[in-house]
Formats: sequence, structure tokens, C-alpha cells
Amino acid sequence: MSAGWRTLLLRIGDRCPEYGGSADHKEHIETCYGMISREYEHSREAIFEFLLQCAEQLPHKIPFFGVLIGLINLENEDFAKDIVDTTQAKLQDALHNENRDRIRILLRFLSGLMCSKVVVPNSIIETFETLLSSAATILDEETGNPSWQPRADFYVYCILASLPWGGPELFEQVPDEFERVLVGIQSYISIRRHFDDIAFSVFETDEGHSPNKKDFMEDLWERIQILSRSGWKAKSVPKPHLPFEAQLVAGKSHRLSLISCPPPNLTLTSSEILRGQEKHEADLKYPQRLRRLHIFPTNQAENMQPVDRFVVEECILDVLLFFNGCRKECAFYLVSLPVSFRYEYLMAETIFSQLLLLPNPPFRPIYYTLVIIDLCKALPGAFPSVVVGAVHALFDRISNMDMECRTRLILWFSHHLSNFQFIWPWQEWSYVKDLPKWAPQRVFVQEVLEREIRLSYFEKIKQSIEDAAELEELLPPKAGPNFKFLSDESTENTDGHKLSKELVAMVRGKKNVRDIILWVEEHVIPTNGAEFALDVVSQTLLDIGSKSFTHLITVLERYGQIISKLCPNEEMQLLLMDEVSAYWKNSTQMTAIAIDRMMGYRLISNLAIVKWGFSPANVEQFHVSDRPWEILRNAVSKTYNRISDLRKEIQSLKKGLQVAKEVSAKAIKELEEAKSVLEIVEGQPAPAERPGRLRRLQVHADKAKEEEVTTEESLEAKGALLARALEENKELLKLLFKRFVDVLTERLPAVSADGEIPNLRAGYQNVNFASQDLETATMEIDNENGADKNSEPNGQNTKNDYNVGELEQWCLCTLGYLKSFSRQYATEIWSHIAMLDEEVFVGDIHPLIRKAAFSGSIYDPWSSSLC
Repeated sequence: MSAGWRTLLLRIGDRCPEYGGSADHKEHIETCYGMISREYEHSREAIFEFLLQCAEQLPHKIPFFGVLIGLINLENEDFAKDIVDTTQAKLQDALHNENRDRIRILLRFLSGLMCSKVVVPNSIIETFETLLSSAATILDEETGNPSWQPRADFYVYCILASLPWGGPELFEQVPDEFERVLVGIQSYISIRRHFDDIAFSVFETDEGHSPNKKDFMEDLWERIQILSRSGWKAKSVPKPHLPFEAQLVAGKSHRLSLISCPPPNLTLTSSEILRGQEKHEADLKYPQRLRRLHIFPTNQAENMQPVDRFVVEECILDVLLFFNGCRKECAFYLVSLPVSFRYEYLMAETIFSQLLLLPNPPFRPIYYTLVIIDLCKALPGAFPSVVVGAVHALFDRISNMDMECRTRLILWFSHHLSNFQFIWPWQEWSYVKDLPKWAPQRVFVQEVLEREIRLSYFEKIKQSIEDAAELEELLPPKAGPNFKFLSDESTENTDGHKLSKELVAMVRGKKNVRDIILWVEEHVIPTNGAEFALDVVSQTLLDIGSKSFTHLITVLERYGQIISKLCPNEEMQLLLMDEVSAYWKNSTQMTAIAIDRMMGYRLISNLAIVKWGFSPANVEQFHVSDRPWEILRNAVSKTYNRISDLRKEIQSLKKGLQVAKEVSAKAIKELEEAKSVLEIVEGQPAPAERPGRLRRLQVHADKAKEEEVTTEESLEAKGALLARALEENKELLKLLFKRFVDVLTERLPAVSADGEIPNLRAGYQNVNFASQDLETATMEIDNENGADKNSEPNGQNTKNDYNVGELEQWCLCTLGYLKSFSRQYATEIWSHIAMLDEEVFVGDIHPLIRKAAFSGSIYDPWSSSLC
């Protein structure tokens, strides 16, 4: 292919109406078609592949590519027919492979081809009816499996999503058949189960189920009905085929072959738990693509028709999908959508909805961070002010935001500010300093400032808030070690200081680990005890490794055996974490890194980390700091990631074993065939092959067999490691949930006599706390530091030491993190649901605990009903 043709392809792919522009669609298409026509004879295959690739990866430009193919169809019907047949084959393959994005986009592409007279309208109707029939079958109790409603919803969603693009043509050309499809959709909507996604809502409510609120499918159907009543006119969908209609009508329209949908996964079980697990798996495989965040007031955001909002959202999500990893190209296409109205507010809401999507965003949060930064640079006069407005709107509602989303927002905001010189109108938030220390807005500002310091340094962040000097109180202490055995005139003669100096000398003298362990066992422990030895050794080694992350890792690698020898059980490991926390009390980041590295080197177990995370001192920090939660998240994530890595390795080994078996079988067959070929030499049969070739074949067969055996042994070893990791994970989840149940049961307000569940957000006046009489329930209003005057300074507070507002906030935060862990590890929870029932949730469980624990798994096994 010539360089000129490559340039042409780039021009065809990149040229489109710019943001807010008024480019001439007709002229653009004619130019592209003229270029294609001149190169068609020499580069047919390249053009064929290129147009299909563009349609799939630039789906917001499908109408333009549809017209190009329609014009080619006038001159070369075979080319267009090949495009149609290939698209149909890809759609069929995507249906059976459950490739959701390809199914959705290929249906839109076929609708675009129909508008350009390349595809017969009746073929589109037949495709829609096949999907509808499959969706209805899935919901049938006898022939289908209603647990897989998410797949049925997805099929119908794909039909509805393609109607703004092809609905006008269907309405005009095959009105009766099109009406039949719409009636079928209405029938499906009426029989499907309403989906209440309150568990995956960014903003928390205590309203329970909300049957009057439309779910995503019902909302989309209403938008399509409004579009139908308006004559199928959507401003957001370009119609470049209209100027060419007189030409395109002369082309031959091609029929699609019938497609087939995979049959529903039938279930023979009557177990509610197994059916619930199936529904959970279906929701994971067919997740809802978007949960809208209405951040801005209606009078502030762009005024557009309901279906236009949906179409632009789809285009934004498509660009985010296909340009994942290409941040600058993503920003370019986001600001260049072919629509005639402004959509900055909608773009911000859509991106934030993906960043805060539960249970997980489609891509890593850093991707959305970078895209937002590039959009601010691409639209400097418009988008930065929109982002500022979004932050203020979310900040105003932070107390009602899901805890996991709050953490994501903190991480995003601090990173975003680091790319804009940490400039922010902090004086507008200076009032949070006067709020109680547990107030969500105060905690948010405090955590953002702490994360900013991680990305910069203390003096820089202090300078950035000089216009709001009141907020300096929220800055964390200036990071630095808190070495217990730092030498000075008054303390250098204590035993601890002397032993610490001696240990430092041994390390600097490059004494080996064995010698240091003998020194500890013979000179330190007999005189001072194991706990004192751990105190000296851990503090000293942490101080040696305190200069940087690299120094810390080096110390743990070289001298980790010493710590391991001193921490043979969980009790000593808990003391070790106390020492780490005390040494790095001024640095949340270093505390988290040190404990995480120690877990990686097996110096601390994940169970010990969970027990330490729920120790009284940390429990008192649950609602005022992310410090304990960060350490808990790291521990659980590390455990789960090991399982994920082992599963990937096992999958790879299984494929490798299959290949090794095939290679070995082929080598043995070649060797046997060579040996079987004989010739007569002096009247006696002898091998016909030369001895050298036989030896090479034998060596090759032996090596192939050895590779097969080695791979099989590796697979068995990885399988054993996975079984061990799964058991560890089971114990970790059991302990984690048990600790949540224990601390929450002590503090949650009791359920009333008539079974009414307390609303923690409803106010503080009428809340009666469990196991308290009227006298002890009267609590003082918090002082300026947010703590009750009778609080114990050593972290041993009971629930009576909180004021009422603080206790409710503690409960909300803890329940929120319980819900967060449940969502993140819902798949593993399902595999241990019987274990949780028997060993964790024993007796009468508070409904709020149960609700949070199973919010991420769609189904509550104790309520005996699917949500």
C-alpha cells in the first residue's frame, strides 16, 4: 500500500465535523468516496478491512461510513454484500462469545447500512425479533432461566440503543413490522423483573426498595417512546444519507442471514442460594453499562431531549472504550462528536459516572483522571469550570456518598490538583475546620490534603492553602520517623538505646543474619524478653530503612528473617504492626507501605492485619481517617490478587500442557514411523533410516515428553497453591466479616419492637441505642475536636463515649466499608455463603449489617427472595 493511500485512510478516519462546527457532510463524504474510488482496484482488501474496523472502533461515525459503503454499493454490489455478510458473521460470533460491545455496535452498524439502502429493512426487523424471542425465552420459568434476566435485558437494550439511528427508516419503510417489534418490546418490559440497583448507587439512601423509580431499561424505553411520538427526530444522530438519498435508492439492498442466540442456561436446582448465585454471575457478565449521575441542576446543564442525552452518553462511552490507553486521542474525539449542540456538562457527568461506577469502573481510575486533565486543556474556556462545578456539587453531597466512591473521589481530586499546581479556591471550604472532626466534609478535605502531600511535599501543600490558613489544622503532621531509641543526653544510657546502637553497628559491620539472630537469642531475649527484643529490633531496622522506599525494601529483604524469628505467631505480629504504626505515626503512607511489604515477605499474615485493623485504637479511627481502611484494603486485595494471578497462571499452563501433549504425541509418532520403516540387508530386516536421524528423533521425543511432564507437574503445583490460597481467602473473609459484625453489633441502634429498622441519616433526636438505658443514652454535644469530654485517651472508648452524631457517623462509615468489601469480593463470598451463614452470622443479625454485607451480591440468603 502506498504512503499516499495510508494518508488517505488516516484522513477518512480522522475527518469529521468538529466540536460545535458546521462542516459540510456531503462535501466530506464525496471527497472520501472519490479517493476510495481511485484506489479501489489496487487496494480492495485494505478498504474492506479499514471500513469494518472504522465502523467498530469509531461507532459515533457509523452514519458516515454507512453512506460511503452505500455509494460503493452503486458501483460494486459484491463489495457491499461482502460487507453485509461479514458483519452478520461477526454479529453471530459475538452473540455466542458474549462480546457485549461488539453486539451493540454491529447492530448500530447494520442500522446505518439500512439507512444507506445497503441492507433490507425486513432483515433488521428479523434480527430484532430473534433477539426479542431469545429475551422472552430467558424469562420463561419452564423453558428459560429468569436468573439470567441481565442477558435478556442486554438483548433488548441493544435493540433500543439502535433505534435512534435506524428507527426513522424502519418507521417509514416497514411501519407494520416495526410496530410489531415495538409491541414486543412493550410486552417484554411488562413481564421483566424491575431492577432496583440501590446497592450500586453512588449516593446512599435508607429508603429501601423504590418500585416507583424507573430502572435503566424502563427509562430507556420511555425515552424511545418520546422519540416515537416526536416522529423519530433525534438532533444527536447525524443523517448524512439524506443528501444522497436519490442516488442510494438505486443501489441493491442485501438481505441478512438469520442469526441465532445461544440458548438460556437452564437450571435444574430449586435452591434459592444457587439461583441467587446464578443471578450474581449473570450480572457480572452483563453489567449495566451506565448508572447516571445527575450532578448538575437541570437549569445549569444543557437542555436536550431525553433521547439526545442517551445518544451522546453512548458516544462518550464508546470513545472512552475504544481509546482506552490513548488519552490524547480520547480527548480529541470526545470534544469532536458530530452533534450540533454543546454537551460539556453531560460529558462531565458521564465521565464521573464511570469513575464512580459500582462495583468497579470499566477501566482504571487513572485513565479517567488523565482524560479529564486533557479535556481541561482541550477546552480551556469551558471544561475546567464544569469540573469545578462538579467537584462542588459532589462535595455538597459527600455525606450521602458511598464510602468506596468517596475514596475514589479523594484519589481523583488530589491527583487532578497535582496536575494544575494544586490551585483550588480552598477559602470556600475553610468552614469545614469548625465542623466536628468526624464530619464527612471535614474528613474529605483532610484526606485530600494528605494525598496531595504524598504527591508533592508538605511545604508546597501548606503554601497552596495560604488563602485558607484555617485549614492548616487539617494538614497531617510533617512526615518523618518517630524513632523510639533516638539518642540524646537524657536517654542514651537506657538498655534499649544501648542495644539499638549495638544492632546498628552489627548491620553497618555487615554481620550476617545468623549472627544477629544468635545475638538476639543469647543477649537480648534472656535479659529483656521477646517483646522488648521485638521493640528494639523492629524500631532499629525501620530506622535504618527510613530514608526511602528502596531502603525499606532492602532492609526487609536482608533482615526479614530476624523479624520473622521474633514474630512466630499472630500475637507478636500484632505487636510488630503496633511498632510500625508508632514509628511512622506521622506518615500514613509509610505505615501502609511497610505493613504491605511485610505481608508480601510473609512476616505478617493477612489474618493478623485484619485483627490489627479492628483493634480498639483503629476502630476509633474508622470515621475520621482512611488510615486503617487503606491497610485493610491492601491486605484483602493482595490476598485476592494472588488468587487471580494463580488462576491466570493455571489457565496458561493448561493451554501449554495441551500444546506440549500435541508436540509430544507428534514427536513419538514420527519416531515410531521412522523405526517401522525397514529394509532387507543381507537377508535380514534392518531400519531404513540412518542411525543419526533416529537418534535425533529419539532426543526430540524425549525432550517433548519431558516438557509435557514438567508442565503437568507445574500445573499440579499451581493447583495446590491455588487450593491453599482459596482456603486462606476463605479464612480471611470469615474473619473480616466476623470483625465487622462484632464492632457494628456493639454500636448500632436497636431495631424497634415493631421491627422498624433505624434510619441513621434521619436525625439524632429519636435514636435509642442498644443495651442502653435512658440515662446513659443522654450524650453530650461534641466539643470542637468532635470528641465527648468523657472519652478515654487510650483509645478504649465504648459506644457511650461518643456523642450521638459521631456514633451515627461511625456506624455509617463502617457499614459503608462493609458494603464496599462485599461488592469487591462478592464472587468469593458466594462460594463461602454457607460458611458465612454458619460461622459468622450466627443468631439474630442486625438488618443493617445483613443489608450491607449482601448489597454487592444481589441476593440476601436470609430474606429468601431474589432482589
